[in-house]
Amino acid sequence: MDEFEKLLEKERLPAERFVRFRINSKEDADDILQEVYLIAFRKFCQLKNKDSFKAWIISIARNKCNDYFRKKAQRYEIPINEITEVALSDSRYGCSVASTVRETLNLLGDKDKQILYLYFWKDLPQAEIAKKLNIPVGTVKSRLYTAKQKFKTNYPYYTEASKGECEMKKIPEFIPKYKIEASAKAPFSVKWEELMGWFLVPKPGEKLRWGMYDMPSRKCDRIYDMQVTGKAKVHGIEGVELTAREASCSDKNEVIDRTFVAQLTDTHCRYLATLKNDGDVRNYITFLDGDEFLPNWGFGEDNCGNETNLAPKGDIQRTGAVITSANKDFLLDIVGRYTVTIGGKSYDTVCVMDIETYNNGVVSEQFLDKNGKTVLWRRFNRDDWAIDRYKKKWSEQLPNNDRLTVNGVTYVHWYDCITDYIL
Repeated sequence: MDEFEKLLEKERLPAERFVRFRINSKEDADDILQEVYLIAFRKFCQLKNKDSFKAWIISIARNKCNDYFRKKAQRYEIPINEITEVALSDSRYGCSVASTVRETLNLLGDKDKQILYLYFWKDLPQAEIAKKLNIPVGTVKSRLYTAKQKFKTNYPYYTEASKGECEMKKIPEFIPKYKIEASAKAPFSVKWEELMGWFLVPKPGEKLRWGMYDMPSRKCDRIYDMQVTGKAKVHGIEGVELTAREASCSDKNEVIDRTFVAQLTDTHCRYLATLKNDGDVRNYITFLDGDEFLPNWGFGEDNCGNETNLAPKGDIQRTGAVITSANKDFLLDIVGRYTVTIGGKSYDTVCVMDIETYNNGVVSEQFLDKNGKTVLWRRFNRDDWAIDRYKKKWSEQLPNNDRLTVNGVTYVHWYDCITDYIL
């Protein structure tokens, strides 16, 4: 095996992650990767420092992705000749353009962007747009109205920070008593934009406080204060930076500060990077760092993140405390509709179950209301989870806690989380 093949074999995965992270179409991503490898092979002799192979091949991949977005934009007559690389990050709807208004366009579909561009940027009358696109004027009016409504809905994401801002409330020492009752009504679909496992929506201006409660004591063990601090980029992909301060309720000196970068698109919410302090070194771990990043922060095929548009898929079936699931990766599904009464208030919710998607032996229940906000989150451990560490099965440690049976295996309720959203 020659030097190029050895280096390519070593760095193929980071290059693939980079491209698949930006290109939604698997077929298009495969084509781009083939071009990247071919260019790298042809120009390998020009690379003077072979230790820079990873950065070099990713730069080739970045350029090929940019070419892809330019061609796609030209097809819809959206000019992007002068935009920066950050604006070329992909969502399911293609390329974006760098400004507050144009960032909002990135959240829309190609046809919506096209009709808005022709009407507002090119200042074309509806009759001329109809002629240009070879569609009836009535269709132009309908498409234009729909596109404007979608734009209006998404525009506050960048400008009305107050929409996400709230005064963080005091987390109670004990979790309020609650009751979970199954509803005979069909589960509803929900827009869920929270970061999986951390409850904060990664949008400018958002902040949140939440607590973790041991069971059966119901006492708060840890409190988390979180907020979005601003925009951030990771490998040319734009997201937001957020901080989380974790404080122990039993030891006031035990405080952990964390920093993440996350991205919210119209379809997914995902982590891009995390900051890990190694002594006096600030170590940034990103989605390109493979096994160091993916087991803890990655989710979904090619680390696409968790879906934001949730509807029952039938991957997980639930009857009472008995759960069965499909044999597939990334098991996250709505399993029913429930009324959750907590702290004297009742919430109409759907239960989203996660089966061992980020931690083997762990199942969670997350009750979301129609606003897509978490009302209650509950963790269950497989009976033998971390038995080498705890030396006992969970059914022995917590004999009176609730249990679930998942595909014939026992899971025991360990702890709960609530946020200041319900306080």
